Amino acid sequence: QKRENIRSLTMSGHVGFESLPDQLVNRSIQQGFCFNILCVGETGIGKSTLIDTLFNTNFEDHESSHFCPHVRLKAQTYELQESNVRLKLTIVNTVGFGDQINKEESYQPIVDYIDAQFEAYLQEELKIKRSLFNYHDSRVHACLYFISPTGHSLKTLDLLAMKSLDSKVNIIPVIAKADAISKTELQKFKIKLMSELVSNGVQIYQFPTDDETVAKINASMNGHLPFAVVGSMDEVKVGNKLVKARQYPWGVVQVENENHCDFVKLREMLICTNMEDLREQTHTRHYELYRRCKLEEMGFADVGPENKPLSLQETYEAKRHEIYGERQRKEDEMKQMFVQRVKEKEAILKEAERELQAKFEHLKRVHQEERMKLEEKRRLLEEEIISFSKKKATSEIYQNQTFMGSNLKKDKDRKNSNFM
Repeated sequence: QKRENIRSLTMSGHVGFESLPDQLVNRSIQQGFCFNILCVGETGIGKSTLIDTLFNTNFEDHESSHFCPHVRLKAQTYELQESNVRLKLTIVNTVGFGDQINKEESYQPIVDYIDAQFEAYLQEELKIKRSLFNYHDSRVHACLYFISPTGHSLKTLDLLAMKSLDSKVNIIPVIAKADAISKTELQKFKIKLMSELVSNGVQIYQFPTDDETVAKINASMNGHLPFAVVGSMDEVKVGNKLVKARQYPWGVVQVENENHCDFVKLREMLICTNMEDLREQTHTRHYELYRRCKLEEMGFADVGPENKPLSLQETYEAKRHEIYGERQRKEDEMKQMFVQRVKEKEAILKEAERELQAKFEHLKRVHQEERMKLEEKRRLLEEEIISFSKKKATSEIYQNQTFMGSNLKKDKDRKNSNFM
């Protein structure tokens, strides 16, 4: 694309657009600001205490147990006001992080949560009737990753988690409870951590140095990463004034004393100097990466096969034809599958019918044979009955003849006795 030739003109009088920065400031103050912080760290490492100390208030977060079966993310939103500036602050805490044996089960819910916030913003952006003006942006702007003050090296879980999160969120590593190790050990620990992050390709958030007003301080602070912090809302009297500190038998660790810890540096970099850059990086870098990958997965592209620009309408039409063709192909496959299944079912039914017919013929033959056997038995029985009847009749005739013969003999004997 050829760049247009832009002419510079000199105005002959006052116009008034020099007030645009003031208009922008007034509008921003009227709308208010939002900032979302994700705190990742093991249970009991001091996440809630540090957040309370950063914003100088008690957020009343309840203590979590070490026996959570799964990692869950708890988001709480608060309305804060300083002078005439309103801030909608969302704190997302990881409950049960590091308590699981399976490392993936610890960091995957965090990745899913960040992606879910990107997806919600993308869906709002893709609506026909959008309301981004008053949309509550829940995308995570900064991730404070709390590292245990072991003094040795990063844990495997920390490396895996940060490697999975560095392309999705601005990671600011902090060494929690930094008063647990000496200054010499702490400095060596910082160098070791940064070396491990670089060697493993983990991209943490670097404070921007392109703005002349903050370039020097940001470049200096990049050399202090990761920040070694101590958090406390307890006030201890030091000299003639009360300061936030931690009281130990051997002495006092002052939270806001830069000789004791990097808490002031963290607060300055996170809230006072680079909060807007964190919000901008989230939108222009991390969200844009998610949006581009998501739209490419959906089939959208800026250029066609011949590197020609594609309009949204052309991409939509091409995608519609592709989906229609895919649907038609699946419909044909389903029809063929249905016909095939019907044929297979018909074959099974025909085979079952043949089996039933064969069984019926067999039973019919068996029945016929049994019937013939019964008929033969019946015929034999009838012959036996006839033979028995004949024998019975002959026997009766014989008995009658015998009986009559005996009677005649008696009569003859009786007559002879009368004559004598």
